[in-house]
Amino acid sequence: MNKSDNNVNECVILLHGLARSANSMDRMAQRLSEQGYKVLNIDYPSRAYPIEQLAEKTISDALAKCDGMSVSFVTHSMGGILVRQFLRNHQIENLNRVVMLGPPNKGTEIVDKLGNLPGFHLVNGDAGMQLGTGALSLPNQLGRANFDVGIIAGTQSINLILSSLIPDTDDGKVSVESTKVEGMNDHIEMPTTHVFMMRNDAVIDQVICYLKQGRFNH
Repeated sequence: MNKSDNNVNECVILLHGLARSANSMDRMAQRLSEQGYKVLNIDYPSRAYPIEQLAEKTISDALAKCDGMSVSFVTHSMGGILVRQFLRNHQIENLNRVVMLGPPNKGTEIVDKLGNLPGFHLVNGDAGMQLGTGALSLPNQLGRANFDVGIIAGTQSINLILSSLIPDTDDGKVSVESTKVEGMNDHIEMPTTHVFMMRNDAVIDQVICYLKQGRFNH
């Protein structure tokens, strides 16, 4: 894909997942920058605060750096839940598109089954404890997506123990079914794992395709 001059007026905000850092999105940032986008690869303290607080501060601060440009988001895992939480309370006038990689849009059974174990909260923080699959979990209280979102779900796992806790096809952390959200514009399954999908060049190609065309290359 060639760099397009049309992208220089678009700001793409990258949000990493739980217990990860902006470094995990470096490959994505590089590829999107090569396409001409202004890329903000945001580092946020994912384990230090509940999702509501993380979304408010992280996304507000990032939007302020976009200088009125058209805004898109590319998120990994819990980063997608931050966007949904923020958009529940705010309207982003110049919002273009959102691409979510492996988002726990209906939560994950891992939190249901391991959340009470000693050390789980220490490792995953308050935000991690909010990602169960029950009706009262935060993702399941956010409602349908009222914005343009495409979702990429992984179908491979390198953690067979965690996968054994998840029904049906999963990426080692989140089931394909749980990535889906009512109102989504497009959804695609790819042979990649939760922990590495944001560095997968085929996945990044699909991200670029969606940002440009509003659909994946099925």
